[in-house]
Amino acid sequence: MVTKEQKQQIIATYGSKPNDTGSAEVQIAILDTRIKDLTEHFKVNKKDFHSRRGLIALVNARKRMLEYLKKSNIDSYRKLIEKLGLRK
Repeated sequence: MVTKEQKQQIIATYGSKPNDTGSAEVQIAILDTRIKDLTEHFKVNKKDFHSRRGLIALVNARKRMLEYLKKSNIDSYRKLIEKLGLRK
């Protein structure tokens, strides 16, 4: 679960202005943080299949957002991929 403080830090890092919660970059970064948290959760709770379904939904949502960003603003997409360390 992403805390309020973590969200504010993500918005400050990836947003274009202080209250920029709607831009694709911020939304992708928040999804990425949630995915990382759930991945750590599954290292301890291997049989939590209900949450695993939610993880798959988050990964798919992030994928769709990344495709949108790639289509609309390729420079921003490349910077975000590098910052988050997604494509290697």
